[in-house]
Amino acid sequence: MITTALATLAIGVSQVVAHGGVVSYSIGGTTYNGFLAYNTPTGQTSIQREWDTYNPITDPTDSSLACNANGANLGSGQQSATVPAGSDVVAYWNNPWPHTIGPVMVYMASCGGSCTDADPTSLEWFKIDEAGLISGDLPTGLWGMSELVNDNSSWTTTIPASLAPGEYFIRHELLAIHTSDQPQFYPECAQLILTGSGSATPSGDYLVKFPGAYSMSDPGVGIDVYSQPGVTNYTIPGPAVWQG
Repeated sequence: MITTALATLAIGVSQVVAHGGVVSYSIGGTTYNGFLAYNTPTGQTSIQREWDTYNPITDPTDSSLACNANGANLGSGQQSATVPAGSDVVAYWNNPWPHTIGPVMVYMASCGGSCTDADPTSLEWFKIDEAGLISGDLPTGLWGMSELVNDNSSWTTTIPASLAPGEYFIRHELLAIHTSDQPQFYPECAQLILTGSGSATPSGDYLVKFPGAYSMSDPGVGIDVYSQPGVTNYTIPGPAVWQG
């Protein structure tokens, strides 16, 4: 069974080596395996929601934008990681991540109860971390995604220490804009049970839904970086970062 699953995964990966997703998480010294794309959820155990392909989402209004396709819970194999507010969450993408032009964004959403029972498209998401164009110009500069690649294809995010306890999704997203014709969204969701004594929650100005947060008319989404040499500013899509 394991050999067959790995063989199936290898075939899928060989077909889409230019893309990928989050393959594991490190939280509080514990490593959590991600979902194995291209395989049935039957028998898999993960804090991550199901995602079925390494291919990107290219339409910012796609119904799968919240947690990738198809974003379902894993049934009996669905887990949640218990983590204190203020902790670091490290997401490891398939290594080496092949894209270096574009922003990194991290969101959370309160499930208002059990995340396993929640529909990600119905939740209100708030951004807790982002990195866009760090230095240089649009076509040749250092991007958040460049930093991710340089850090062993990983990204470390600190959960706001003042965030109220409860069950939350954490949503990591890369927006690759290395092609001039269409954006490439790579969203991944995992389930957390947040502990601590915080009481803060984001106000409405910070909250968005997926789909709904982005459109092709956003300057950071429908962009051709190669037509703008020398331009050193980039507008990261979505709401402002909520610091807690």
